Amino acid sequence: MDMAFLGELLTSVADRGRALIGFERFLGSRARPIDRLCEDLLSGRGEASGMALAQAVLEAWERLDKPGRLAFFNLLNERFGPDQAVLDAAIEAYRENPSPAAISALHLAAEPRRQELLRRLNLAPDGTHVLVRMREALFEAMETEPELKAVDTDFRHLFGSWFNRGFLVLRRIDWRTPANVLEKIIRYEAVHEIQGWDDLRRRLEPADRRCFAFFHPQLVDDPLIFVEVALTTDIPRAIGEVLVPERSVLPAQEATTAVFYSISNCQEGLRGISFGNFLIKQVAEDLKRELPGLDTFVTLSPVPGFARWLSDVTAEEGEVTLTNEERSELARPAGETISLDDATKARRDKLLGQMTAEYMLRARTASGRVIDPVARFHLGNGARLERINVGGNLSARGLRESHGVMVNYRYDLDDIETNHEAFATRNTVVASSGVRKLLRSVAN
Repeated sequence: MDMAFLGELLTSVADRGRALIGFERFLGSRARPIDRLCEDLLSGRGEASGMALAQAVLEAWERLDKPGRLAFFNLLNERFGPDQAVLDAAIEAYRENPSPAAISALHLAAEPRRQELLRRLNLAPDGTHVLVRMREALFEAMETEPELKAVDTDFRHLFGSWFNRGFLVLRRIDWRTPANVLEKIIRYEAVHEIQGWDDLRRRLEPADRRCFAFFHPQLVDDPLIFVEVALTTDIPRAIGEVLVPERSVLPAQEATTAVFYSISNCQEGLRGISFGNFLIKQVAEDLKRELPGLDTFVTLSPVPGFARWLSDVTAEEGEVTLTNEERSELARPAGETISLDDATKARRDKLLGQMTAEYMLRARTASGRVIDPVARFHLGNGARLERINVGGNLSARGLRESHGVMVNYRYDLDDIETNHEAFATRNTVVASSGVRKLLRSVAN
């Protein structure tokens, strides 16, 4: 069904609902408090009137200023939790008779009322889009009022269902894609900034370049996540090899390697809802069908937490033993390394490779997790840490976040499940022998 037609149909139904309940006398004004609208929405039963009320709540929310939105989130937290009387009765009934029916009743009673409120708000035309933006505002509110995390838990629970893989549509993005989508690709690129339309064209039009995005039926022409792919004959060590403006284009049928060099989440309001694992595996399968000669699937990935960790390690004695000379070398500002003489640069590069191996394979958070967020993502998806590339990204951002280091993660389609289980159950980082040799050289 054409989504524009569906949107017009839903708006028409909502308009009919407003007429049925006499909404014209207050819709668009501030006369009806948003808490009353929410209570009316929860108590209503009619579909048309429900859509109209949902639209009225969302329109009222969008008119709120920052303090008003904070008050709204506190309202959800304090007044739209579980119905305490109903919950107490369900708990007592379960204690008296812990039957399957009593368990089901207890489960329903424990659900916060705001979950049903959010479900009904989603009935409004463009409701999903507004709710995603609402969660963006909630993140900001949680910075000062962490108790609102309970509200976010409900958003995340519902979004996990509404945005599951079964609803997502994979589309290839190319130079013929409508301009309004291409503009969003430029804006949403979060790893390697796209420098205007010419740069975008170099990433989309050549035969050895691909871009794929997941879309949701309720967010028309607004991607959720996208991945950029370079088709090559080897595994690149540096992003400059991929993004160089002047290069020879490889015929796609000659490619043996697919390089996922940028993965960007587009909707901040969907933070924590995982799409990337599905995206990479789906794209790998589609590319393999299109180009049977592809036998290697790798990433060229940033290491965003490395510089911060290295700064902590060099500042104080800890689990990594370093000489004073090594501490001094690692404390050198990253921007200075570009002008070093060859011998000094070689020593520093070797040391950075060793420290990156230590960071990736041994360093852990206080809770025992791998520190680097990109590493957690790819290792959790079943990839193997294939190679450490010192000098892989010498941009200002790359030097600031990782001293220029990038890594390759390899997706061997036959080993993905085994690698995933090792990481998920034992927190084991599956790595190539080349990476592990770097680790042994730094161990004391």
